[in-house]
Amino acid sequence: MLGLQENPQGKGRIIRAWIPNAIKIEVIDLSSQTSLGFLEQVADSGLFESVFETLQSNTNYKFVVTNSEHTYEVIDPYQFKDEAFHAVHYVDTKPQNIYKQLGAQLIDIPVSGGDDVAATRFAVFAPNATAVSLIGDFNCWDGRYHPMQKTQCGHWVLVVPGVGAGAQYKYEIKDPMGNRLPHKADPIGFQAEQYPSHSSVVFNHNEYQWNDKKWLEEQSVVDRYKSPMSIYELHLGSWKPKYDAKGRSFLTYRELAEELIPYIKDMGYTHIEMLPVSEFPYDGSWGYQPVGMFAPTSRFGSPDDFKYFVDQCHQNDIGVIVDWVPAHFPEDGHGLARFDGTYVYEYEDPRRGWHPDWNSCIYDFGKDSVRRFLVASALIWLDKFHVDALRVDAVASMLYWDYSRDEGEWVPNVDGGNENYEAVSLLRWFNEEVYKNYPHAFTIAEESTAFPKVSRPVFEGGLGFGFKWNMGWMHDSLHFISKDPAYRKYHHNEITFSMVYAYNESFILPISHDEVVHGKGSLLKKMPGDEWQAAANHRCYAAFMYAHPGKKLNFMGNEIGQTSEWNYQGSVEWHLLEFDKHKGIQNLFRQLNNLYKDTPALHEKDHEPGGFEWIDHHDAAQSILSFVRKSADNSQKVYVVSNFTPIPRNNYRLGVKDLGNYEVILSTDAGDYWGSNYDCGQKIEAENQPWQGQSHSIELNVPPLSTVYIKFG
Repeated sequence: MLGLQENPQGKGRIIRAWIPNAIKIEVIDLSSQTSLGFLEQVADSGLFESVFETLQSNTNYKFVVTNSEHTYEVIDPYQFKDEAFHAVHYVDTKPQNIYKQLGAQLIDIPVSGGDDVAATRFAVFAPNATAVSLIGDFNCWDGRYHPMQKTQCGHWVLVVPGVGAGAQYKYEIKDPMGNRLPHKADPIGFQAEQYPSHSSVVFNHNEYQWNDKKWLEEQSVVDRYKSPMSIYELHLGSWKPKYDAKGRSFLTYRELAEELIPYIKDMGYTHIEMLPVSEFPYDGSWGYQPVGMFAPTSRFGSPDDFKYFVDQCHQNDIGVIVDWVPAHFPEDGHGLARFDGTYVYEYEDPRRGWHPDWNSCIYDFGKDSVRRFLVASALIWLDKFHVDALRVDAVASMLYWDYSRDEGEWVPNVDGGNENYEAVSLLRWFNEEVYKNYPHAFTIAEESTAFPKVSRPVFEGGLGFGFKWNMGWMHDSLHFISKDPAYRKYHHNEITFSMVYAYNESFILPISHDEVVHGKGSLLKKMPGDEWQAAANHRCYAAFMYAHPGKKLNFMGNEIGQTSEWNYQGSVEWHLLEFDKHKGIQNLFRQLNNLYKDTPALHEKDHEPGGFEWIDHHDAAQSILSFVRKSADNSQKVYVVSNFTPIPRNNYRLGVKDLGNYEVILSTDAGDYWGSNYDCGQKIEAENQPWQGQSHSIELNVPPLSTVYIKFG
């Protein structure tokens, strides 16, 4: 045992220190700054000790160490055992304590008769390790200087005076056989260095001063299901990278605040959603192979820079959603894989612990320590970073043991089925913790199966998510719109089928990054026809999406009609805005966002059957659809007509519910959007002529390959 301890041989107390390369060590009382004597070297490895007969148990001290090169002072970390073991006293009580107690915590230690000592308390969970040492730029990355002490619950702890914010560190761990592992980054690290070191960095979470109280208070009482939500999904590294003589580099979080926020406000989006910003080693994973679950990636700046970005978004009334990845993690040597030489974080059986799709490890959702780790890694984004929502990636892969596995490659649950009860339990707990502790926040599931009640409360037997991505709508509608208009009549059910299940969940309609990569082409390039028809299809489809029940999500580039599919090493093709076609598509998306926000009928009943009614969904022969959206009080109605053919429909009669005046508030064929400016009328008076099951009707011209909005009230 190192540090100050009782003398088992009798009178006085022993101070024992292990300082390799030391020649002489003098002990100084921290309070009086007087010498207490010298330690004697008892082993060539650098072990020193002496008995001090009059030393009190509450005496604090430092060493003056002389080696062959110089003399320096150091406060002995091993005299602060109580402060070190305090790290694990409350870890198991609630998940937030994981990041409040473990990792690298800045503390002040009271010293008897003197000033407090600033220190960092380190604590890491490595239950099966035979030894753990703290290494860093403060000890020349030498594992001999700071061996850690093990607690009964498997944590290794140490308080190191003089180590403060900005210090780089890792853990040197020996496995159960005594073999030294690759140096490990801190699983609870709050900041990390990039390649090649991947070191963790001590960080002070208490310095940033937030200015978003008004936003958080407003969001804590908003009814999200009756409010507009138009999400701009983006990859921070390729939204608008910088190019100079040194090559390509990223906008920082602060630069993004200066450039992205005005763009989002101008375009009318309500939220941004960032592909994962949790620290990750490989750019090509887009963030979906995270290693630092508690740290925003340092590619774009410090954690405080990220806080500034979120803060600025909130002060400009923009919500912030981040992707959270609890399904799997990579095998990088500095990460979580076989952390102490054993399967601390992942399932041991590869039929459960290895993901064939992503060549990555799967968390063991049945272990209490892993469950607390994951829930804590979610909550820190809402707590310390004020993020508004977590979009949970790859939920389907968590829910089913046989996801992407053939027979014989997976192990059934206790009932012989394919459902992962442990993952179900974890997701429910995660959602309960979010909604219980952070009223400003909500959760979103990327879930691609028919698993029931994903976005229903836990007390109703659901998973507890606030929203679910509507992958069925995305797949069917994109398949439909990619067909040549001549063949769309044979696929008419694909564009209408989503309304069969539209209210089974609280849906978000996603045209995400996954749909514009890996050879799928950009959204514009999915559209058939010549240049004009492709752009018209793009616009027609976008307006259909904004009118369809459900919140909206579009990946960056969709809003300008990007021609190339997304490349994480590239950029949004901003130069295309020099051309009227792309400027027109952008104008349309801006108008759609503003209409969607400002028109109650288009969002107030997104998740209630009473907010939508088909007018005519049977006209497959003409590939034309019509429906009506209604406000909560039914006073406002927006009729929507989509013509999915290049043939204009003149004198098209549309059934309506009320007599009175109707106004065309949007035609995707307008000249401002690079359309043909086909005249469909502006003010239309309803006639007392029943049509399409409605009491009255109006007549208008429907342009080719267009969606038209007609408002009443």
